[in-house]
Order: sequence, then structure tokens, then C-alpha cells
Amino acid sequence: MKQDRFLIGILSGIAVLIVLALIVFFARPNTLQYGEEATPSGVVHNYLVALYLKDYEKAYTYLADLDHKPSLAEFREPLLLNYINPSSAGAEILETEITGQDAVVNLSVLYSPNDPFSGNYRSPEPALLFLQNGTWKVRQMPYSFWYYDWYQIPAEDSKP
Repeated sequence: MKQDRFLIGILSGIAVLIVLALIVFFARPNTLQYGEEATPSGVVHNYLVALYLKDYEKAYTYLADLDHKPSLAEFREPLLLNYINPSSAGAEILETEITGQDAVVNLSVLYSPNDPFSGNYRSPEPALLFLQNGTWKVRQMPYSFWYYDWYQIPAEDSKP
């Protein structure tokens, strides 16, 4: 009888801990929130938040208006088809270097491979922006957040 009460006490304690963990998990605030857009690092932050939230229309607004800019459909396609997968990487914004109309936002990108034999690894990577009509715009990001084909000269245009 005494052992049964002890076992019931342990199981009750475990159940209380599980319930508390679930409450903390579901009650935590959403940490992905848009911030200010007046600085290059703010634009990079908002671009990444938009990608993580799958708000591709918002992410598209941060792209620079340059020659061969992808259309919204061309921008969304590699994201929807998982050619690039922002959820497999995290980014920490480090320092920003501004030179005239250009800016480099240095990131520390944490890559999380999907196979069981590889571990996570960090890589320093730059995000390139420039000032366009008074607004900072992204012209290149690290691999997990940028498709190689964006802003490339289409094959039919590259013929002599």
C-alpha cells in the first residue's frame, strides 16, 4: 500500500511536469516579429522573418529593383518547391558595414542538415543591400535564403 502511494506520487509529479511544459510551450510569445525597416540590418531581419512565416509577398517587397528581377511567381516557385529551404537554417545578424549607397550585413548562418549523420554548423555569410529611392533593398543573401537563378540573365537574352 505504501509503495502504491509512492508510485502514484511519482506518476502525479511527472504528469504535473508534463502539463506545465505544455502550458509553457503553447503560451510562449511568437518570437518572429517584423521590426523597423530604416536600416540594412532591419531590412535583412524583416526579409528573413517574412521567409520563415512564408509571407512571400512581403519578402518580395524587400528585393532590389534591378535588371532581371524575378517576378513574384518566379520568386515563390523555388521556395514552394523546396529548392531553397529557409527553415533548414537560422541566421544571427552580426555587424553592418555601410559604404555610401551599399551595405553589407554580416550574418552567422546556422545550417541544420536533414540527415542523421551530419551535425549543425555555423558559417559567416554576407547579405548585400543597396539604397534605392531612399529605401534599403536586398540584392543578395546567403544560400538558404536566396535562389541562384534570381537576377540572372535569362538564357535567351545571353545569346550574342
